[in-house]
Amino acid sequence: MNEHWLFVYGALLLKGLGTTLVILLISAALGFVLALGVALARMSRNFLVSRLALAYTSVIRGTPLLVQIYIFYYGLGSLFAQFPLIRGSFLWPYLRDGFWYIVIALILSVGAYVGEVIRGGLKAVPRGELEAASAFGMNRTLVLYRVWLPRAIRLLLPTLAGESVMLLKSTALASTIAVVDLLGAANVVRAQTFQVYEPLLLVAAIYICLTFIIEALFAMLERATPVRREAQKTTQRSWFGKRRPRTAV
Repeated sequence: MNEHWLFVYGALLLKGLGTTLVILLISAALGFVLALGVALARMSRNFLVSRLALAYTSVIRGTPLLVQIYIFYYGLGSLFAQFPLIRGSFLWPYLRDGFWYIVIALILSVGAYVGEVIRGGLKAVPRGELEAASAFGMNRTLVLYRVWLPRAIRLLLPTLAGESVMLLKSTALASTIAVVDLLGAANVVRAQTFQVYEPLLLVAAIYICLTFIIEALFAMLERATPVRREAQKTTQRSWFGKRRPRTAV
């Protein structure tokens, strides 16, 4: 196996890895904020707000992500290029860059998929906990941010880990619109060196390592939740012969 290409194109692959990570982090952060808004809108008592959120999630989840990326990049990108006012503005360097179109497409995708996940988590929180928080004098907003949402997020951590891994794999679609991400860099290597399998196997190994890192981070978050710490303290007290928690009859 000729490994000379790895030394020649190593900097390009590292740059592609950095682009992939930037796309992942921006899409995950802004997508989660959008997903939270979508989940709250879906549960809103306002009929119009809930139906608009439902229409958004249905359209995004009902069409392939690659089609959405093409619509943004080739559709909106070509449309913006027809307006001289836009071409002469400070936004044009961003509007002609495929990087931002893939980021926008992934943000919208995360907002739709994770929004439904968060909605399910919010509905899974026992009503008794919310009523108890209200009994302590908390208003609805305080109950949401102090009790309801943190409780739902704790329940959803394993699911959010899976969604994050799916988002990582979706970033590879950036190579379809001339963005030199990790897979795009590997395609450049393949085209210039005729090494067909080696760059792809290297990229696959990197994605597997990133997946393990994401799963490890979410596992740490699960272990760090207050619920788990309290459960561990209760278990330690029981082992030392101290007060044990009462069991329901």
